[in-house]
Amino acid sequence: MKISFHGAARTVTGSKHLVELSDGKKILLDCGLFQGLGKDTDRFNRHFGFDPKTVDVLLLSHAHIDHCGLIPRLITEGFRGKIWCTPATRALASVLLEDSAKIQEDEIRYVNKRRRAQGLPLLQPLYTVQEAGACAIFFEEVDYNQWAAVLPGVQVQFTDTGHIIGSAAVHVRYQEGGQNRQLSFSGDVGRYGDAILRPPASFSQADLIILESTYGSSLHPLHVTTPDLLLQHIEETCLQRKGKLVIAAFSVGRTQELLYFLNQLEVENRLPAVPVYLDSPLSVEATEIVKSFPAYFNKTIQRIMQSDADPFGFPQLKYIRTVAQSKQLNFENGPMVIIAASGMADAGRVKHHISNTVENSRNRILFTGYCEPRSLGGRLLSGLKEVNIYGVAHEVHASIEQIRSMSAHGDYDDLCQWLSSQDPNKVRELFLVHGEYPVQQDFRDRLIKKGFDSVKIPEMHSVFGA
Repeated sequence: MKISFHGAARTVTGSKHLVELSDGKKILLDCGLFQGLGKDTDRFNRHFGFDPKTVDVLLLSHAHIDHCGLIPRLITEGFRGKIWCTPATRALASVLLEDSAKIQEDEIRYVNKRRRAQGLPLLQPLYTVQEAGACAIFFEEVDYNQWAAVLPGVQVQFTDTGHIIGSAAVHVRYQEGGQNRQLSFSGDVGRYGDAILRPPASFSQADLIILESTYGSSLHPLHVTTPDLLLQHIEETCLQRKGKLVIAAFSVGRTQELLYFLNQLEVENRLPAVPVYLDSPLSVEATEIVKSFPAYFNKTIQRIMQSDADPFGFPQLKYIRTVAQSKQLNFENGPMVIIAASGMADAGRVKHHISNTVENSRNRILFTGYCEPRSLGGRLLSGLKEVNIYGVAHEVHASIEQIRSMSAHGDYDDLCQWLSSQDPNKVRELFLVHGEYPVQQDFRDRLIKKGFDSVKIPEMHSVFGA
């Protein structure tokens, strides 16, 4: 067997790992879009590092764009296999891919307007809305904890990782040298105390493990309640400064948590009387999908739903659907909360809201999850006093904050707990992906101390015999 790593290798986005079995069959684990890598982003997204026509099957861990966002391009370049995932992942991927295509078409249209004026060649999006829609016929569903035959002699099982609705670790069973083997790919591991979802599930013994490592060198705050932090940001920005609180949140996962916590504040009569705008048609649609899978919720929220039928809604919440409505928010001077995607602020409506609020010291921009250092969110969090947005330089006068307690990724304790069902002596190789290299180096040392003898940190397009 050979494993090659074509994304999320010493970086956090673009998850893409190719497994070639001894009989020549090729299995792709995830097919994610690179995000927030500056000038390198487009180049990485246009070159897979392998021939899509040779891939026999795609196993998808979850629907976040950095894990599924290049599926339309994979198909355009010749992939004709099946895409296996959980039912919730299939439902979410459909709307997320279409939205990703719309964003690309809109941004390419904007960029080409300038390039045309400068006499430069026009650019093409990575894929179109039509190409995103054409992916649907390739998807196959399998429920958690069931084994499904995806190729002759190859079975897959998905186990819950509690990262977003439908997220899964991918376990592949195959034969090698006459022996049964298992490769387990974590996808993204959630947190064991998630506000909405069930905790990550244990899994059967693996010979090879590919493990994410986003927060492999840190612990999330233990004694901080997210609703209280949200309330503090709203009071300081909207009540004391009379400004706008712009919250950057991924459409799936973080947005639903925000709505859940704000609803909790409203139920407790603590939510200030300021309007809350959800400016993301995708987030609205994704929230409806999330609500359609209540069996994936943890016991706490299921109890709450017995008395509160909609734990993601409250009277002050207003949905913004059209571009005209979104633009109108720029002309409203009163205090307000605006929740918009994307979480790293490298695309979507939140990028426009930041460009319109970042120069005013009354305002605050709040990030609710990980931001790749080269993304707009990462640059703002680094303390830059000036940022370039859509080719225009903006001075940073708004306060820039982050709620670390809302991350959907487990910290090193969560990751080690996920591994606790494994006998380290039976794991031949453990590969760390989906993390920044210094973080991975620190996490590797921790894992070696826990008995995992061979822990590797692949580089982009590196190949390993396993």
